[in-house]
Amino acid sequence: MRYGYFLSEPRGSDPIGELRDQIAQAAENGFSSAWLSHIFGLDALTALAAAGAGGPAIELGTSVVATYPRHPAALAQQAMTVNAALGGRLALGIGLSHQVVIENMFGYSFDRPLRHMREYLDVLIPAGRGEQVEYAGQTVRANLRLTGPGAGFPVLIAALGPRMLALAGTVADGTILWMTGPKTVAGHVVPTIRAAAAEAGREAPRVVCALPVCVTDDPAAAVARANEVFSVYGRLPSYRAMLDREGAAGPGDVAIVGDEDTVLARIGELEQAGVTEFVGSIFSGRERTQALLNRAAKS
Repeated sequence: MRYGYFLSEPRGSDPIGELRDQIAQAAENGFSSAWLSHIFGLDALTALAAAGAGGPAIELGTSVVATYPRHPAALAQQAMTVNAALGGRLALGIGLSHQVVIENMFGYSFDRPLRHMREYLDVLIPAGRGEQVEYAGQTVRANLRLTGPGAGFPVLIAALGPRMLALAGTVADGTILWMTGPKTVAGHVVPTIRAAAAEAGREAPRVVCALPVCVTDDPAAAVARANEVFSVYGRLPSYRAMLDREGAAGPGDVAIVGDEDTVLARIGELEQAGVTEFVGSIFSGRERTQALLNRAAKS
């Protein structure tokens, strides 16, 4: 199993410089990849191109770019350009986002999300390979061919439900998980996505699992802190469904907390469940937690 590094949203006057330093440190500490969230701060793709160009040989990924606000060919063109700037080190993570974001904030319809994603990928993936695309779906249309450099990058979907996971295994390169515990990974995510890939005659897909993590001698306090920091994810329907599958009352119940041995054992459970890459989101006890993840990444 590989270890990925969650890049922190820069807060200073030189955000790109801060990201550049974080990427360099992640590579030095042995991480195989570094991931930047795309929410309402920096545009993740632009930031990774600016901060990662000419840097160390570490994969850089988006976690995740929302699909509805961007035509798939426009996103493919941007991703190709970023991939060229990074020397072929981009992993494009995409997702539907959430109805409250797409409809209430962006003003788009969140109608037919599964069909939207299927048709989106039907354009994004071949366009991102530099192929001619002639496509007329119910939600997406395209007739073009992109000719820039940087063609051919992995595409991962923030897939949680069974049909979206099947799509990720059949068409994309894997999935990026959040708020999804080991029981759900082992019993739901991995069997579903692997079966879809096998049926399509494809290699086993990537399963990138991101979870809150904290090394501490007071796990009860850490769980309470995780419930506070990540409370919104207990209310968003897609994540709430994963927490319910896990039997978790809130985000704190899937957070990986405890002393060093406990945290490593719980990460090991994810590996046994079929996770191919673990990405820890440190929410407390940063120095001690980071030290443990650094050691694990180098092992």
